[in-house]
Amino acid sequence: MRKLSIAALAVGTVCGALACPGVASAQEFQKVGTVGAQFLKIGYGARAAGMGGAYTAVAEDASAIFWNPAGIARLTDNVLSFNHVAWPAEIALTQAAYVWSFDWLPGTLAFSARSLYMDEQPVRTVLDDTGSSGEFFDAGSVAFGLTYARSLTDKFSAAVSGYYVREGLADYSATAYTFDFGTLYNTGFRSLKIGMTIANIGSDMRFLERNVKVPTVFRVGMSMNLYRDDSHAFLAAAEFSHPPDNQERGNFGGEYSFRNFFHVRGGFNYRYDTEGVAAGIGVQFPASISSNAHLDYAYTDMEDLGQAHRFSLELSF
Repeated sequence: MRKLSIAALAVGTVCGALACPGVASAQEFQKVGTVGAQFLKIGYGARAAGMGGAYTAVAEDASAIFWNPAGIARLTDNVLSFNHVAWPAEIALTQAAYVWSFDWLPGTLAFSARSLYMDEQPVRTVLDDTGSSGEFFDAGSVAFGLTYARSLTDKFSAAVSGYYVREGLADYSATAYTFDFGTLYNTGFRSLKIGMTIANIGSDMRFLERNVKVPTVFRVGMSMNLYRDDSHAFLAAAEFSHPPDNQERGNFGGEYSFRNFFHVRGGFNYRYDTEGVAAGIGVQFPASISSNAHLDYAYTDMEDLGQAHRFSLELSF
């Protein structure tokens, strides 16, 4: 009961901040562009994205490593997952993870790696008529992480993740070490779950003789099965987040499932600069006698920037 009261207080605090956007709007916009490693804020996992990013209190697959690492404590199988995000401006993010457990170690472990990358770009110069020196440079970011999650009771789980983060631009680079903390609580009331995450707590990155902070983000959310029978189910979720360089945000979404085989999702990203309406679909099917596969796709409207497309494949065995 005490954990539930604390979680409810946190939800109320964030909701109160969202209800009064005019109070802090000037201060929030002054923080835009003040942190680095922005790729750490790009969510992966097509199921989560299709639900508008409202996934902190759902966290039922390997993509929980990003949204709420406490969710992997409830996974009963070993899981191998691949996620790809086709971001605007021909930028891509690819992520892979492996989740497993040992009989002699209580809890669940996961290793994950993600990379933001783009095609090589020509070096521009004013020394010739073409504007190109004939040389090329690349830019990208990577993060490698290890997660440990454990169910402390039959209703409450917690997790911690540690990451090595590196960003590079041509001959320059910067590194940092970050941590994520997450909790997930099943209240026992009509399948209501509450999740909280603090992501990207870590050291500053030093780039071109200047220090820049990593984007520490706080998220709190709730989810509930509004309807379920032998063939149909509908899951609803909502969450609020506080980024360090912008105003508070909200994410809302839902998922309809037919016989736990076919899934249709929709959601909305509230108070984001570009991301808005989201939608997605997914299927679950047997990959072999002893394994199952999940294949998911999600679309997010990025307004003037175009669209973002996400693809996910997860194997459980």
